Amino acid sequence: MNKVWLITGAGSGIGTGTAKAALQAGDRVVATGRNLDKVRNALRDVASENLAFVQLDVTDEVQAKTAVEEAVKRFGRIDVLVNNAGYSLLGNFEEMTTAEIERQFATNFYGVVYVMRAVLPIMRQQRSGHIINISSVAGVVGFKHCAAYAASKFAVEGISLSIAVEVEGFGIKMTVVEPGFFRTDLLNDQNVRWPSNTIEDYAAEGNNVQETWSVYNGTQQGDPAKLGDALVKIAGMENPPKLFVAGSDAIAAIAVAVEERLQATRAHEELSKSTDGSF
Repeated sequence: MNKVWLITGAGSGIGTGTAKAALQAGDRVVATGRNLDKVRNALRDVASENLAFVQLDVTDEVQAKTAVEEAVKRFGRIDVLVNNAGYSLLGNFEEMTTAEIERQFATNFYGVVYVMRAVLPIMRQQRSGHIINISSVAGVVGFKHCAAYAASKFAVEGISLSIAVEVEGFGIKMTVVEPGFFRTDLLNDQNVRWPSNTIEDYAAEGNNVQETWSVYNGTQQGDPAKLGDALVKIAGMENPPKLFVAGSDAIAAIAVAVEERLQATRAHEELSKSTDGSF
């Protein structure tokens, strides 16, 4: 049976790649974004009766509910939700304001929360569905200058894996995607934010945060179109993975991080066991 997809942040990068791949597979797609002109332009070469455009700023909980209602009104159901919308706040933690960190979470974390809250009742009623939440290699590995972004993605991983256990009895599947560096708009001027403060001690290190990260924009090795193809394959699996690491760079970085955790666990196993209490 052909699926109905609801994709947030469909106007660029992984969102666009996934929308095109799903349409190519014969599925129907509800492509959403804050700027619908941008979404339409990104998908202008795949105009189809199987494609619908819906306004959605994921930071607006009411708008999330309305967008989901419109998707169901258009195609009757939602089989796959892809939570892709997001941006990056990059810089030294101390130079970030609390408001900047809160805005990062409003989009990257609470945006996922709002859309899942709107979609889950529908999938429960259907007794089927698949939620694909786009995290990041930074949702597993701590990187310099990525404190706020990584924290938001770690939070997405935690809530996704917990909800997965709660809803699996209703036939709802969950996959967290951990992409490495992909050629998306995440590092361009429209989607990246830099801290508004400057602390001399960090500046004295001699590395300009913006210069450090801007060089990667457009040169990342990951191809969003190929990731879209992979997500369509995952959505078609009877038993899809709960975690999917995307890209050889992500595999390498996450493997090192996981091994370090295992080594730390083994190295202090006896001390850990010593904290067990008696009854």
